[in-house]
Amino acid sequence: MDLSIALLKISAPSTKKTCSTRFMHLALPVILILASMLLAAQGVSHSTSSGSIPVFGYQIVNTYPHSSLAFTQGLVYDEDDEGVLYEGTGLYGRSSLRRVDLETGLVLQQTCLANELFGEGVALWKDRIIQLTWQSGLGLVYGKENLTRIGNFSYPTEGWGITSDGKSLIMSDGTNILHIIDPESFAQTGQIEVTANTAPLYGLNELEYIKGQIYANVWPTSRIVMISPESGEVKGMIDLQGILQKKDIQGQKVDVQNGIAYDPGRDRLFVTGKLWPKLFEIRLVAKAVSD
Repeated sequence: MDLSIALLKISAPSTKKTCSTRFMHLALPVILILASMLLAAQGVSHSTSSGSIPVFGYQIVNTYPHSSLAFTQGLVYDEDDEGVLYEGTGLYGRSSLRRVDLETGLVLQQTCLANELFGEGVALWKDRIIQLTWQSGLGLVYGKENLTRIGNFSYPTEGWGITSDGKSLIMSDGTNILHIIDPESFAQTGQIEVTANTAPLYGLNELEYIKGQIYANVWPTSRIVMISPESGEVKGMIDLQGILQKKDIQGQKVDVQNGIAYDPGRDRLFVTGKLWPKLFEIRLVAKAVSD
């Protein structure tokens, strides 16, 4: 999602990739959208008050380079191609789907979205990659082998994050509702109402399915929640506050934490953020139940 586009991001430097060259021409429409959306957002709660929910901290296991020009909206690890991430980036005129080398952060392959599309979450399904767009109601389908667009589908909500549990696609739209989608027909087959301490939890963003739970970034916080697919209840939270330090930024403009990827083969959890210069492999550690 992305009310988190602060106006200061409008002047962010463009990449050398072709999908960034139109960005500045689209600055005014983005500003207008931001103004209306920020006003509409007043009063919406994205609270992640822990209450009795277990809260985890983190230990950094490894640190990898990440493009500080990537407005990360979706992230997924390809267990069939070790060391490769697929990343979806946002912003009008700068949105893309990328195949990225984990160790170096280099973009190995890239497909740019049309000017009018704001890229969002990505998920792997068999030999395909699914990418959402924010307010266009349009999902994009690519062949994994060469990132060629081979299809599309529609949905009536906004598009934020998406993942797969191996049977279905699971999609967020910024509310407390997760949508269950058939990966072949793209029809909605169910939904999950997400609650934290019995209250609806809004701002569910980038998603990853890990060991039977749905992990979700909570916009615009530094927390990830762990959701039961059966009940929709938040069963745990990860507090990533402070993971990106001032010395990492070195005067660069960064946005909120966003991006979760999991390597099931080696049990590795990766996180990053929008315009962050680093991507982190982390290990969860117990933390006192407090907020």
